[in-house]
Amino acid sequence: MDEQMCYAYAVMGSSAAPQRTALAGVRGVADAPVVLVPSGAVTAAVSPVPRDEFSEAALKVRLEDLRWLEATARAHHLVIETLAVHTTVLPLRLATVYLDEDRVRDMLRERGPAFTALLDRFADHVEWGVKVYAEVPPASPPAPAAEGPADEANPGRAYLRSRMHQRQEREDAWRLAEEAVRRTEEQARGLAVERTRHRPQQGGLAQVPGENVTNDAYLVPRGLAEEFRGRMLHAADGLPGVRVDVTGPWAPYSFTAPLGPDAQEGAGQR
Repeated sequence: MDEQMCYAYAVMGSSAAPQRTALAGVRGVADAPVVLVPSGAVTAAVSPVPRDEFSEAALKVRLEDLRWLEATARAHHLVIETLAVHTTVLPLRLATVYLDEDRVRDMLRERGPAFTALLDRFADHVEWGVKVYAEVPPASPPAPAAEGPADEANPGRAYLRSRMHQRQEREDAWRLAEEAVRRTEEQARGLAVERTRHRPQQGGLAQVPGENVTNDAYLVPRGLAEEFRGRMLHAADGLPGVRVDVTGPWAPYSFTAPLGPDAQEGAGQR
């Protein structure tokens, strides 16, 4: 039995596919070299990966391992961003795996027209991530210290005053955050051609201070990219406790999310 499977990163046009030298020295998932598999008008970038790590059963376990997942995601995105420097690419989902290169060619033949249409649509466009964060006070502050004799005599009054003050602070923070969101949407008009709204990041996923209010991705013509970035970076000017984080430019990950099968839904059977 063949001990290798085929990990697929992205699809690009065959006529615009970078030469193999562009991928020289690039190591993909599982530290494997990246090769190009053409089929008609489209080409896929793939790597050989060990079956014992990337079969359907193995992936169900591996995708729960955060250290493995982070390393795999970094390698996955490195390959895509390397290709994106040279041509328009359609990123495939993380852990898109096929039995072999023949199965990849079958997929390219079946979906070639749809891939070609998307490549035409995304040509010379890039993705920008825009997240709005707000410093929102906690909902349950610690018991306040007394501010005077009246509070010492009536601690309940002090508590209510503190809760009202804290509630007002939270309302002000959300109001300012909503204004920042409105500004980002307004500033994107005339520059971005598409927007995708992701779920705000919470808990350990956020990894930065503040509460993530919105988590958007915009598709922007490459020639307008720096103007877009500049507008977004100033969207929170004059709004204390609110900031806008801008990341990119990226390949259009958010706009090709449905591409590629989910690794947990039959990977290793293709």
